[in-house]
Amino acid sequence: MTSSTRLFSSTALRWSLGFIGLLLVPALAWAHGVAEGDKSFLEQSAGRQLIVYTYLGAKHMVTGYDHLLFLAGVVFFLYRLKEVGIYVTLFAVGHSVTLLYGVLSGTHVNPFLVDAIIGFSVVYKAFDNLGGFRRLFGFQPNTKAAVLIFGFFHGFGLATKLQDFELSPDGLVGNMLAFNVGVELGQLLALAGILIVMGFWRRSPAFTRQAFAANTVLMVGGFVLIGYQLTGYFVS
Repeated sequence: MTSSTRLFSSTALRWSLGFIGLLLVPALAWAHGVAEGDKSFLEQSAGRQLIVYTYLGAKHMVTGYDHLLFLAGVVFFLYRLKEVGIYVTLFAVGHSVTLLYGVLSGTHVNPFLVDAIIGFSVVYKAFDNLGGFRRLFGFQPNTKAAVLIFGFFHGFGLATKLQDFELSPDGLVGNMLAFNVGVELGQLLALAGILIVMGFWRRSPAFTRQAFAANTVLMVGGFVLIGYQLTGYFVS
């Protein structure tokens, strides 16, 4: 291995741990929050705004720390592009179904509890990556089913935020479909960046040791998110 590759691997680890560490900042724990300017636009616009809603959906995914951390955990030990595609598709299907259903049907769930479950999804995947289920319980849950199920909750997480806005019913179905398309485009963009970093990092001979540390920090970040959301639930 060249010195430049070792340097990149070390840098990739620092970036990864730093990115995970963002969840330790309470201001970022509300990962599904919508910017004030975007909120104003959503509430004031009427009719079909497909391009703008696509952009807002992509922006949400790229800045959605909980989504990105969960996806990073999902692809952490996936080396084949086909496997990555299967898992990401399952997450996208789950996320899309509940996002559209929640907004269009008006089905309400408590946002704090949903976001706490989203935090748990991060903990779950990190624990799975560490082999915790086999070591402590002697069995391995179906990983594909878990990704799909948690995808449902991630979709509801955003739906609860959009439900707080007074969205115009004029063009709502088309706008929500465009928003969802944007979410998936943003997911592909973010995933591409994650896979590039992971590809270089995996070339390092220290990857196995560093992977343990990274997933441990990932799990801690998930617990912080759970605690933050449950605190909001009990004090609200």
